[in-house]
Amino acid sequence: MKKDVLIITSYFPPEIGAASNRIFQLAKGLQDTNFNVSVLTPLPNYPTGKIFNDYKGKFKHVSKENNVTINRLWIYASNSKNKLLRLIAMLSYSFSLIWFFMWHKIPKTVIVQSPPLLVAFTSMLFLRKKNRTLILNVSDLWPIAGLELGALKKNFSYRILEKIECFNYKNASLVLGQSEEILTHVKSVCPGKSTFLYRNYPDFNPPEIEHHSAHGVIKIVYAGLLGVAQGIYKLCNELDYSAIEFHIYGSGAEQEKIERFILEHPELPIFFHGRVTREALHRLLMAYDIAIIPLLNRIYGSVPSKIFEYARLGLPMLYFGGGEGETVIKEHHLGWIASASDYEDLNQVISKIKVGDISEEQKIKIQETALTFFDFNDQLERFSRLYLPLL
Repeated sequence: MKKDVLIITSYFPPEIGAASNRIFQLAKGLQDTNFNVSVLTPLPNYPTGKIFNDYKGKFKHVSKENNVTINRLWIYASNSKNKLLRLIAMLSYSFSLIWFFMWHKIPKTVIVQSPPLLVAFTSMLFLRKKNRTLILNVSDLWPIAGLELGALKKNFSYRILEKIECFNYKNASLVLGQSEEILTHVKSVCPGKSTFLYRNYPDFNPPEIEHHSAHGVIKIVYAGLLGVAQGIYKLCNELDYSAIEFHIYGSGAEQEKIERFILEHPELPIFFHGRVTREALHRLLMAYDIAIIPLLNRIYGSVPSKIFEYARLGLPMLYFGGGEGETVIKEHHLGWIASASDYEDLNQVISKIKVGDISEEQKIKIQETALTFFDFNDQLERFSRLYLPLL
């Protein structure tokens, strides 16, 4: 008999991004592993901060996708830089969750995505019972990440967030973390806590590597969220364009600034292509030489999921973010490393890369590495073997 599992998340398709993809694949993987999976998520609004057209005017929406039941709840959507409005948005979803908890039978096994901290806290607070298994899936360390990004300061509010973080860990039966740094931090807060390294590995059929004739300039591509943490606007300002083209896909808070910069500098080979579906993006990325993965500042615990996505595509990477992600690139020979936040070093690294250095053989080797070491089904099998029998 199939057991019921509920996943609570703030991000889910048709929203784009690493968090959305991660939870979708987890839900689908568990559904295919003899579980009845349901998902609680807000009405789609990320990253625009506006409810998607197909869901406007609805208080809730229920659908069945890949045999997974999706409950989409009301949220006051906002991506405003105003901290109060963003807090209201998180609280609105928390209130919707509480209302759902009151009127629905909740399975004994619940997986809660964190961050946002407040949403995770609401779930852990209202669902903690001795006969319920709560699994906390931590993709970023908050409030530490907020401090490193400059979004938070060490004050009374920060200390409150630290207490909330600690509460969430203590009430979790198991903590999943996307990096070793996250798991180390969790154990420093809650010694003896059960943890499992759960990377954001993709699950799609790898494309066949195609041969491309050499051309004069190196085509560098960035694809993803255009937010403050990624620093793409600053990257546009700092890159040396003497031997490269820079192509950008995505959307987010910095999009208008980036588009304005391109209009004001028509002499620079920068091309903004907007947002496309994940499937279309995979096809488009095959035409580029190198994918750049930048972070404006090194963020403790962060390992960009783009590493694993691009590796499965066989796309060499230029990593510019430091931390554990840099270690993954080095250990598996996935591309080049530039010192975090050092744009002079970044340009020096790029200047040493020649078109002839990027071969079909290199791409095939990167893809083979991904299939061997970054396999979603192998990871899910290990998780299932170690922990699912206990649920």
